Amino acid sequence: MRTLRYLATRLLGMVGTLLVISVLTYAVFYLLPSDPARLSCGRPCTPDRLAEASAFMGYSKPWLQQYLDFLVGIVAGRHFGSGLAAVDCAAPCFGYSFRLNESVTQLIVDRAPVTFSIAIGAAVLWLIVGVGAGVVAAVKRGTVIDRSAMVFSTIGVSAPSYLVGLLGILLFGFTLDVVPVGGYVPLTESPVDWLWHLVLPWTVLALLSAAVYARLTRGQMLEVLSEDYIRTARAKGLRERRVIGRHALRNVLIPVATVFGLDLGTLLGGAVISEKVFSMQGLGALLIDAVGNVDLPLIVGVTLFSAFLVIFANFLVDLVYSVLDPRMSLSDAAASSGRN
Repeated sequence: MRTLRYLATRLLGMVGTLLVISVLTYAVFYLLPSDPARLSCGRPCTPDRLAEASAFMGYSKPWLQQYLDFLVGIVAGRHFGSGLAAVDCAAPCFGYSFRLNESVTQLIVDRAPVTFSIAIGAAVLWLIVGVGAGVVAAVKRGTVIDRSAMVFSTIGVSAPSYLVGLLGILLFGFTLDVVPVGGYVPLTESPVDWLWHLVLPWTVLALLSAAVYARLTRGQMLEVLSEDYIRTARAKGLRERRVIGRHALRNVLIPVATVFGLDLGTLLGGAVISEKVFSMQGLGALLIDAVGNVDLPLIVGVTLFSAFLVIFANFLVDLVYSVLDPRMSLSDAAASSGRN
């Protein structure tokens, strides 16, 4: 019952958080001086035509009524305009981009596979490389391996992602000509080409993020290795590999999981710089394009979708906590996640 109550509370909290974010996002963007209806009015844009465009797009209503229509559209869908020119936006409708003549939901669905492919592949790489490097550096503290890992992490933390991406394109794409320099091939079209086009973005993102995880893991591992239960395990004659892998690493991964969940959730919302550098049309590129063209429905939709991913990732972190430490209930995991 305690677990069920916790899950119900978290789900209600997620919904409440998204509602607050949606209100703030909607108010900020729809109270801007820019007028999307004017951008769609055409030339010449007479006052009558502007009024017709505004009414058709739903901008003639007060912004609070527009927001309520937006919420209803998520559940029941929406209609824009009337008659033969009416536009139907099926549920869940996060708005309609009149500039692209497509629902925001469909645009997100079309672009999400690109961003998800970049984010998930890079996340797996940086988690393995970063945690592995941090563990080795802590175990080999003070050695050349430790110092080399810390130098690598310092460079990775300091280097701008766009610069590393451009250097990777220059070296491996143009100079050595071993990997594609841009573009995206759907997994369903060709798994091999899909993988090959993502090798360079994955590597660049993984190297940069792995540096942060290496420093975090090293610090946590050094702290855990000084604990009494580690000395007790060694005194019992357990092999060092078992002490590190079974006893120390499990506790080290708890704070790492918190950072990983938030980083992955944020990246799933749009790998903005990577998508631009490697010419991949994902959610990040979609958002930049929407901002540049003042496409307010698209801006709001992508922003809310990104917020949902971050919140959901944080919820998954709590579940991972309970797996890493079976003694910890979900509610205890949430409290520990909040502290970290």
